[in-house]
Amino acid sequence: MVDLNGQYRKIQPEVDAAMRQVLEQSDFIRGQAVADFEQALAEYTRSRHVVTCASGTDALQLALMALELQPGDEVITVPFTFVSTVEVIALLGLRPVFVDVCPDTFNMDVTKIEAAITERTKAILPVHLFGQCADMEAVLQIAHRHHLYVIEDACQALGAQVTFSDGSLLQAGTMGHIGCTSFFPTKNLGCYGDGGAVFTQDDTLAARIRSMANHGMSQKYYYDQVGINSRLDTLQAAVLQVKLPRLGTYITARQQAAHYYQEALADCPGVELPSTTPFSTHTYHQYTIRLAPALRDVVKQKLAEADIPTMVYYPCPLHQQAAYRHLAPWQEAFPVSESLAKRVLSLPMHTELTPEQLQYITSTLRSILS
Repeated sequence: MVDLNGQYRKIQPEVDAAMRQVLEQSDFIRGQAVADFEQALAEYTRSRHVVTCASGTDALQLALMALELQPGDEVITVPFTFVSTVEVIALLGLRPVFVDVCPDTFNMDVTKIEAAITERTKAILPVHLFGQCADMEAVLQIAHRHHLYVIEDACQALGAQVTFSDGSLLQAGTMGHIGCTSFFPTKNLGCYGDGGAVFTQDDTLAARIRSMANHGMSQKYYYDQVGINSRLDTLQAAVLQVKLPRLGTYITARQQAAHYYQEALADCPGVELPSTTPFSTHTYHQYTIRLAPALRDVVKQKLAEADIPTMVYYPCPLHQQAAYRHLAPWQEAFPVSESLAKRVLSLPMHTELTPEQLQYITSTLRSILS
């Protein structure tokens, strides 16, 4: 599904030198490379504040903690996403309220948000799934009308951009009150372990998040609030500092691979291709097709027999998961999410895909379905 070693080999001298510098300085926790990377990422995203942390999951938890929500408060989000989105809501004693997703973009169906708002609703948490942003202009307008916070789960979409009706262009993670991203190795900008970051334009929120990520400290050994231990390792920051200037190139490579898939599979029987929106660019963290439920697992197995890896993101929506069913037992079914879980199949997508590999993948898939 990914070729992390091939990507590393292309930048090996710079990565090795950056990591060696950290080893020589031995500033492994909150070292200079962390501060340098935060500044560079803030400039790239045009975000006033960037606070790095230990993972995308921690970024989401820190965002919710910083808003000082109370147990029982409701957060509107989607059931078709990676577990972290809802996991952190549950861990803080909050209540997830789900709305379904759109069948073609996989992102939050914004037409369903207002019906889910109650007097306990405090925030909307849209997910920019697979690398394309949700309809943030609509989300922000709804949040403004109802005085709600907006937290962006941009863990799969760093580098995507949204064009608003007034012509303004904003980066994924920088549009809401708080945005979150992940640097998991397979992400468009990935480190060589775990890592994450929080974005905000708000000075007060930024100071609170930075403190909370470091045990709630404002100065050493003085704790103003309950926090957690969530810091980006200096070694990981050094890797990210090398890779950040290449993020545009990485995204272009993914977009080119996606374009190949779109062209080669345009008339492939039984395949529904992913859709794009006019307001958001797509960074293609994943390239996800849809097949009939009766075909999906058969196709997956036959591709595996041809040495073509695939993944199902995600095989069971969160409202049906054993760990989370009890959190929202009153909520109705979510037919789009439930249908997608039976139909989606993600094809290999990474920066090192060659034309020969893409041709082999698409011709094999066409052969299976012909």
